[in-house]
Amino acid sequence: MTRVYLIRHGKPQSSWGDHGADPDPGLDEVGRTQARGASDFLMALPSTHRPTHVLTSPLRRCRETALPFAMALDVQPGVERLVAEIPTPAGLSEAERGPWLRGAFQLNWAQVKGDIDYADWRTRVARAVAGHGSAAIFAHFVVINAAVSAATGDERVLGFRPDHASITVFESDGETLTLIERGREAETGVL
Repeated sequence: MTRVYLIRHGKPQSSWGDHGADPDPGLDEVGRTQARGASDFLMALPSTHRPTHVLTSPLRRCRETALPFAMALDVQPGVERLVAEIPTPAGLSEAERGPWLRGAFQLNWAQVKGDIDYADWRTRVARAVAGHGSAAIFAHFVVINAAVSAATGDERVLGFRPDHASITVFESDGETLTLIERGREAETGVL
């Protein structure tokens, strides 16, 4: 078994649903401070538990959150597309995405409607995370909920509210995840 750390991105310059917002925002100053704090935490882990490589969602806020830790390890972050944002159903406008996602938060994974099977998406996310033992993976709110849901058998889409730059810890056998510790929770603008 190896440890896997799933880190939510730091506070972005804008959030989804903000009128005229950048669809792929970077971090604001608070987010950059949070990214350095996550790096400091990970670097302070005993060498037997410290991640040896870095993966990130392709989205800018995750790449920027991963950067301080990748620099501290002197590694190049890899991109893992399966830990990007939850896929929005085709045909939904940016304005419709928020209500759709808020509605999904009230459901179990198998009940979420869209172009894909979201219960299957949750399983693919969890397998991707489990397949990267000894990694720090920088991802998103719903992705972290998907991994925790798969690890615990809790079928709810929204099982907890990971704060910006919070770190959720799993053990992995390469195929499945065991939840060790949920990351810090906070009120969030996601809802």
